[in-house]
Amino acid sequence: MGQHYRQYRFMVRMFFSLLIIGLSVIMIIPFVWMLSASLKLQRDVMTIPIEWIPKYLYLDNYKRILNLGEVTTRNYHFSLAYYNSLKLGIINTCCALLSSALAGYAFAKLNFRGSRILFIIYLTQLMVPDQLTLIPRFVLFTAFNLTRTHWPLILPKIMAVSAIFLLRQAFISVPNEMRESAMIDGAGEYTIWSRIAMPMVKPTLGALATVQFLGSWNSYLDPLIFLSNWRLHTLPIALNQFVGETYTQYNLVMAACCLTVIPVFIVFLGGQRFFIKGLTIGSVKG
Repeated sequence: MGQHYRQYRFMVRMFFSLLIIGLSVIMIIPFVWMLSASLKLQRDVMTIPIEWIPKYLYLDNYKRILNLGEVTTRNYHFSLAYYNSLKLGIINTCCALLSSALAGYAFAKLNFRGSRILFIIYLTQLMVPDQLTLIPRFVLFTAFNLTRTHWPLILPKIMAVSAIFLLRQAFISVPNEMRESAMIDGAGEYTIWSRIAMPMVKPTLGALATVQFLGSWNSYLDPLIFLSNWRLHTLPIALNQFVGETYTQYNLVMAACCLTVIPVFIVFLGGQRFFIKGLTIGSVKG
């Protein structure tokens, strides 16, 4: 009986292992094709059968989108869009983490009047789609003459309700005894927050930093609506330069996409060890 059970468990594990490997290969194939197409001439991108390993490496695709060398015949402003996306991603991530950490700690540890009602009001914002507030935001930012700046993409991201909720749950898991001991030793709330509570919720901060950066990096609708000046465009908008009404430069699109995913891989690889742990901290308390 025991031998049959071990064989059954082995077969089940083998089945799920092969299933995971198969799904992983299916997910990797588009990235391999993207990299392969970025190193080809336009005429060879759509050849059938697909040449996964090109017979040549046409690096001029990268030079063209970055406006390097003599092959440049048009300024795509891709480098400027890259800089804009990095700037907005870093600013939005830092602002969201700072404000959410302060608000989450206040909701978790400070018993002030109306805290529960205020927290519920914050949570109700999660039920309002961003598209529903698009027109009011556009009218507001236009009235303040901010559509020629990056402020329309920064100000709404300062307060992230989902981040406040997750950090509140993380701060609840911090023992109150540690806070009380620090207060007895003469520490103030800011000292307790910065030196005791914040180090204990690092996994949650790492997970939220990954989510916030990727959300800002991949944002398309807001930059499309609010940024009227091409000098302010981000990467999702800049990628449209290679797509025309009758002709799409797939080799340039794939080269641009390869450069675009580099920060995504860096951020995800750096934050993956915090991701699952950070999102589950405090999920059974409070």
